[in-house]
Amino acid sequence: MRTGYRIGVIPGDGIGPEVTREGLKALAAAAEVTGFHYQLFEYPYSGAHYLATGELVTERIVDEWRTLDAVLLGAIGHPAVEPGLVERSVILSLRFGMDLYVNLRPVRLLAEHLCPLKGKRVGDIDFVVVRENTEDVYAQIGGHLKVGTADEVAIVSGVYTHKGTERVIRYAFELARERARARGMGGRQPQVTLVDKANAIRPQSIWTRVFAEVAEAFPDVHTDHAYVDACCMYMVKTPEMFDVIVTTNLFGDIVTDLGAALQGGMGIAASGNIHPGRTAMFEPIHGSAPTIAGQNVASPLGAIAAVGMMLDYLGEKDGAAIIEGAIERCLVSRRIPSVDSDSGLATTAAGDLVVEQIRATRRPATTASGEAG
Repeated sequence: MRTGYRIGVIPGDGIGPEVTREGLKALAAAAEVTGFHYQLFEYPYSGAHYLATGELVTERIVDEWRTLDAVLLGAIGHPAVEPGLVERSVILSLRFGMDLYVNLRPVRLLAEHLCPLKGKRVGDIDFVVVRENTEDVYAQIGGHLKVGTADEVAIVSGVYTHKGTERVIRYAFELARERARARGMGGRQPQVTLVDKANAIRPQSIWTRVFAEVAEAFPDVHTDHAYVDACCMYMVKTPEMFDVIVTTNLFGDIVTDLGAALQGGMGIAASGNIHPGRTAMFEPIHGSAPTIAGQNVASPLGAIAAVGMMLDYLGEKDGAAIIEGAIERCLVSRRIPSVDSDSGLATTAAGDLVVEQIRATRRPATTASGEAG
């Protein structure tokens, strides 16, 4: 019997609880098929919880999260709460409190008909964005002066450190190697593309210099560079040129939403917040979408994909592959016709279809050592 994983669950606001339920159904089905065990620990933190109790995340809760193997987050954001208040309390407590310095966002087209780009095939859109997750303008250094007057001043400082830049760039190079190994012989050479705006924002030259330093240790990995505006153009024009993108916190936030559109929409996009070897957090990136909350119409595929990413991080590679394959079959067959809220398919029905595909999967027989029998 394998060791049971300790998984925290924060359903959150809006559609968060709805899509999280479907993600947990997929988790249970994958566990049935592959045989791993887990315990769930649910946390109430959300805008609704704050309105009812006035409670935000405390350091004690962050310490508790550190004892878990992973955290699954639904969505945070409530229209009746000051914008950003609860998001900072929950999401930044996870990212900064646990130093989750990698924001990992795969961009992979699973079904050709979902892509808004003319003439692009499934294999043309398959890359990963590695976004630095603890620095830049998200470090919250700044403030306001003379708020609400004609003389109001707002100042924010972007922070880039050698340590923070180096470790996320190194992660991107290691990931490129790992992706190349997964592709096997005959696959494309691993490549990492640095995306910045160092020509106009000169302090970002630290990214250029550290990137060159790290690249020396990876002679087998091809390197490339694009300014962020050009990167967005290339993502639309020639997305097949990318393998692994590494970029700043702010630029990563922007280009990954474009990436989500390329793969069909925000309803299928998922992300991981990672510090290798520590507790990690996984989430769909679509937000709480309060206007459709409670209507059973939100796509659960982002949350289910986040569960797949979580299993991959935990070392449950079979479970992760089974979930991704189930999502792909549902989309290619058009049993799930789209990944948005007007697909005509209920949230629960879409989740049931994915679970059906997971349970139909036959896992290869293995020996006790984990090798093919």
